[in-house]
Amino acid sequence: MRLFSFSVIAIACLSTGNLYPGNAFANDAKTTTQTTPAATMAQASTTETLAVGSPVITTSQDASPAANSQATETATNILADTTIAAPEAQPAPIPERANTFVNDAILPPSITWHGASESLMLSVDSEWATPFEQSGGIESPSYDATIAWLDKLAGETDKLQKVSLGKSPQGRDIWMYIASSEGINESARLKQNTKPTVLVQAGIHAGEIDGKDAGMMLLRDIIQGDKSALLDKANLLFVPIFSVDAHERSGEFNRVNQRGPVNMGWRTTANNLNLNRDYAKADSLEMQHMLRAINVWQPDLYIDVHVTDGIDYQYDVTFGYNLAQGLSPASYRWLENSYRPAVEAALTEQGHIPGALIFAVDNADINKGMSLWNPSPRFSNGYGDARHLPTILVENHSLKPFKQRVLGTYVMLAQTLKTVGEQATKLKSAIQEDKYRASPLITLTWKLAPLEKGWDFKGIDYQLEKSPISGAEVVRWTGEPKLYPNLPVMAETVPDIKVTRPSAYYIPAQWTQVIDRLNVHGIRMTTLKKPTELKLQQYTLSNPVFNTKDFEGRQTVKAESELTKVSTTLPAGTIKISTDQPLGDLAILLLEPQSPDSLLQWGFFNPIFTRTEYIEDYAVEPLAAKMLKDDPKLQAEFDKALTNAEFAADPEARLRWFYERSPYYDNQYLKYPVYRSR
Repeated sequence: MRLFSFSVIAIACLSTGNLYPGNAFANDAKTTTQTTPAATMAQASTTETLAVGSPVITTSQDASPAANSQATETATNILADTTIAAPEAQPAPIPERANTFVNDAILPPSITWHGASESLMLSVDSEWATPFEQSGGIESPSYDATIAWLDKLAGETDKLQKVSLGKSPQGRDIWMYIASSEGINESARLKQNTKPTVLVQAGIHAGEIDGKDAGMMLLRDIIQGDKSALLDKANLLFVPIFSVDAHERSGEFNRVNQRGPVNMGWRTTANNLNLNRDYAKADSLEMQHMLRAINVWQPDLYIDVHVTDGIDYQYDVTFGYNLAQGLSPASYRWLENSYRPAVEAALTEQGHIPGALIFAVDNADINKGMSLWNPSPRFSNGYGDARHLPTILVENHSLKPFKQRVLGTYVMLAQTLKTVGEQATKLKSAIQEDKYRASPLITLTWKLAPLEKGWDFKGIDYQLEKSPISGAEVVRWTGEPKLYPNLPVMAETVPDIKVTRPSAYYIPAQWTQVIDRLNVHGIRMTTLKKPTELKLQQYTLSNPVFNTKDFEGRQTVKAESELTKVSTTLPAGTIKISTDQPLGDLAILLLEPQSPDSLLQWGFFNPIFTRTEYIEDYAVEPLAAKMLKDDPKLQAEFDKALTNAEFAADPEARLRWFYERSPYYDNQYLKYPVYRSR
């Protein structure tokens, strides 16, 4: 068999119109395809599309038969000689400003995208086209229209059921659709079919709604199209709109940094709470419903779909999860070694550019590198790490058009069901390993450190210009793809504050809000039936610092803590929480005072920082004199304290020193009312 160089084959293919050069800007595109998207059928009559994910470049289709014959003859001669000059390079496409959405005029220029995934869209007049498809990929339906369309689809099959997770503050149902080959509508029956279950959540930030429209298309293709096999080995739980009230606070001016849809929901709930800061404290009604659903339905994989803010780059679908250093290392290994390669390959094949979660160290200087995040449990992916539920945070790129983002999400979700079904045993094994790992040391906070290996970052070129408006230097993205090789990466991988794992915590019954929150999380607890004398540990707090501004509806606080041994009799009704349970790590992060998302730091225990009993100066003076007379050791301690000039010069501090050592002092002041047993 005679072998030819690629350049020879290229010329032969060009002569018959069969070669489509790869996208020079999608650095790792590995496949080429010819596609005529449904949404651009009319324009495609004189156009052939380049490789997957490439910008459009047109070639004439009107050459005469003679010209074609001549080209074929030339190509034949070339093949015979096997030596030829390289084909002439196509001109690079020029970034342009789009004009689809109201904010396009103020957003950076971009290169028009087309990819194979456009073939997933039905024609505008198709009976089962979603509202997104009917609009040509620029609109997303209202709450009522979304549920009406999904209900119509569910009416065509018993494979799609729905349940309400509960009502929103404004009275809307948060609907969840259950897709299974058996038509299951109860959690107990879903567990019995032994398939892995994927929970997909869209609209936690209601303006970032890509997951809703992608999920609607995917469910349609599962029920009406060629994707039914995805349910052979997996179940799907789909929440099309999580923040339902915010979804209806809709308008075209809601997300200035995002290209579509035409009307977008609001970021925060009707109570102005950010649901992706609420997983740990669970203040919002919406989050309480979701956490109960997770406890009841017990998914094996949780996908939370967002859209970014921030810098410009080539990637259109980025996603991440806990790090190897987190609380679920086995889940991390499965996500990193099995899940990510499969999903990234599927996205690349369909014309998308997938990547890891991207956060620049400095948005005005990409060369400073990227940062790798180790999220705390206020966030979905950090919460999943703490409760050993593999959780994927999807961040589609806000500067990519809505259609491109939705189609990328569709591809990701479809491949997710396929991969999870094929890898069910490995995934479930990883979850079980993490749940019963019970590490003796738990890291509460992390420090940044550089990774040994940098990232080759597929960015966008930019310039810094002095702004006549602000007077500062501002970034001007050019829209031109640029590779930034081997950028440094700073990652939160070095343990900072660590605590030993207690065997249990004890919470007095009066802290009802704390106990209620722990119950919402699904943490197992028992109640002492009678007074019980125990040797325990308790934190004494000092130097509390309160946030001067409200944050997520709360006054947060940080305090120094010192662990001391105590012997105490706990009354009947005290709540005991063993850490020897699947959610033991989550309990630790919620109850250790130095944890950034502890209920203490969120302000659940703020009353303990208030002094409620005092002693007058006229009573302290004689009390102090008597204490010094009766206790020579105390006199020595006081003399030593006086060597501190600041203390010696502060009359109130000197009197308070005696009051704190007297039997009249409140022995519960600044004592953290949660006990630990070793």
